[in-house]
Amino acid sequence: MTGEPTGTPDNTALRTALWRALHVQVDPPPHVLDDEIGLQLAAPDDDWRSRPDMDPDATRGFRAAIVARARFIEDLVAEQVDHDVTQYVILGAGLDTFAQRRPEVASRLRVFEVDQPATQAWKRRRLAELGYDIPDWLHLVPVDFEASEDWLEQLTVAGFDPSRPAVIVSTGVTMYLTKDATAATLRQVAGLAPGSTLAMTFLLPPELIDDADRRGLRTSKEGAQASGTPFISFYTPPEMLALAGGAGFGEARHVSGGSLAERYFAARTDGLRPSSGEDFLLANT
Repeated sequence: MTGEPTGTPDNTALRTALWRALHVQVDPPPHVLDDEIGLQLAAPDDDWRSRPDMDPDATRGFRAAIVARARFIEDLVAEQVDHDVTQYVILGAGLDTFAQRRPEVASRLRVFEVDQPATQAWKRRRLAELGYDIPDWLHLVPVDFEASEDWLEQLTVAGFDPSRPAVIVSTGVTMYLTKDATAATLRQVAGLAPGSTLAMTFLLPPELIDDADRRGLRTSKEGAQASGTPFISFYTPPEMLALAGGAGFGEARHVSGGSLAERYFAARTDGLRPSSGEDFLLANT
């Protein structure tokens, strides 16, 4: 369509997609997540693996953390589908490829991918170029967060039913938002239908992460600052749980990155483990 925005996703979304592909390409099986479709969408230069932020050794912990959180989400969604939940919302979807990789699960849901209008237009075009149809159950929902559009209002316009339970997911987002903005999102999700589940990641303060991972966090923080998307919010687990309780959730628990390491990496013999620093809030209405 003439005049339709076609800007590419931000660097964080692209890097996440490339790390997921790098896991498949350089780490031995079994793979925690098998996703090279994001790489196809991103279509980087042929020498993308030569980039400093794709160094196989330096990024081991980061890419392990990325695939661990993605696998945790997908396991959660599959579990909720078996409990008759029929809606799945991905806030800040970026290059998420669940709908393309797991159609046997996704087709049992109404999947809503929420992101900036330019990102959604770009993704719609790239999916078409790669031969992926957008089925009736997949909705790419453009929301102009910079213009303070209400994501829940736009979601409802796109066909989301607030009266029915849903899984709402937000990963890799809260560090870029003020704590007031995150609290507002929590209140919106807490007001959804009973039986809804929120899975949201948050960054721990530097003093709570492993000594070996602090340098990596510092490098990531400096890179985010340089790219104009600074990390502005860190949370202790009790603080995040208090935010969820104050927002009105009936039940909330903290899922540590360490527990994901035990769940998905304990049997590995190659030493691959997620870096510490990012944990989950899991809350239910």
